[in-house]
Amino acid sequence: MEIEIGRGKTARRGYGFDDIAIVPSRRTRDPRDVDIHWEFAYRGRSYSFPLPILASAMDGVVDPAFAATMGKLGGLAVLNLEGIQTRYADAATQLDVIASLEKDEATSRMQEIYKEPVKAELITQRVREIKDGGVLAAASLTPQNCERYIEAALAGGLDLLVIQGTVVSAEHVSSYDKPLDLSAFIAGLDIPVIVGGCCSYSGALHLMRTGAIGVLVGVGPGHACTSRRVLGIGVPQGTAIADAAAARMRHLDETGTYCHVIADGGMRTGGDLAKAIAVGADSIMIGSPLSSASEAPGRGYHWGMATFHPDLPRGTRVRSGVKGTLEDILVGPAHENDGTLNLCGGLRTSMATCGYENLKTFQKAEVMVAPSLQTEGKVLQQAQGVGMGR
Repeated sequence: MEIEIGRGKTARRGYGFDDIAIVPSRRTRDPRDVDIHWEFAYRGRSYSFPLPILASAMDGVVDPAFAATMGKLGGLAVLNLEGIQTRYADAATQLDVIASLEKDEATSRMQEIYKEPVKAELITQRVREIKDGGVLAAASLTPQNCERYIEAALAGGLDLLVIQGTVVSAEHVSSYDKPLDLSAFIAGLDIPVIVGGCCSYSGALHLMRTGAIGVLVGVGPGHACTSRRVLGIGVPQGTAIADAAAARMRHLDETGTYCHVIADGGMRTGGDLAKAIAVGADSIMIGSPLSSASEAPGRGYHWGMATFHPDLPRGTRVRSGVKGTLEDILVGPAHENDGTLNLCGGLRTSMATCGYENLKTFQKAEVMVAPSLQTEGKVLQQAQGVGMGR
């Protein structure tokens, strides 16, 4: 239903995760019988992950050692190939500096740090380090640098490429540079490609038509992102994911090919993960929750890929602290009651409570607009700053 903004403009209502609730069905299920694995196929090869979670390509979240740990736990970490790890041979020193900065100087100092050029040999080295860890190597490049750096990444043994930007379109127009032909570029690779972000039905559909195996859905919802304020753009994640899921079905009808919808950003708890799946996501990409792992390279901080932009920063360095190990955060056990630990346990229990046995069936769950979901009956928690009042 459209709402009149003024006589010359109408708008749809959008819903974020805090605006909706999952409605339990008539059936419940033993959590041990719930399957949360994520899988896809590409050119005759099968890829399967016990956990439907990707770690965001953020310098404060993923380095080669973190990627190895994440892979062994059953997820997939994406390394930023245009970040600290590929600009500095001694990345740890720069990460120490970033963590030590006062908040008022963080953005300007990071702009200076990121002026160091990306080095192709470090791209190859970092990808190889992930491979040496015994897991699949996934990494991201921006569209403008894909053709420049892809050979270096492939030389290291790259298994999966994420083409990523604040907004990526299949129809980029420029009178200054030759745009990347996404369809031709993806078709020319022998590895699967995920592309994003997007936040609309048409944007998702056109990205699906490039041949990507998955699209990232989310523009501005990340905890470190400021795009929504700087640019005024974005769609609340519940609505964005549901729209992309509708595009997925049209693409499937047109081509017979299933393109995965990957919810990217705005999720902090196991309940958020569950809502993302319930409105249509196939898997989840998160950064902030994983930056709280003791294995994360950000020393308790994280920041987005546009935080250090030389002309128009669209992110900030935020403190996430250290909550526990990566294993604690992903699969528990939890020692806090706010849903930020044992994320996959929260997802699994939500699915079991609602009676669904796997992710595909959980996408059919009933959801309800519930603006009081976070506050109803929670006066004491809010007053005391515990549980849902944090």
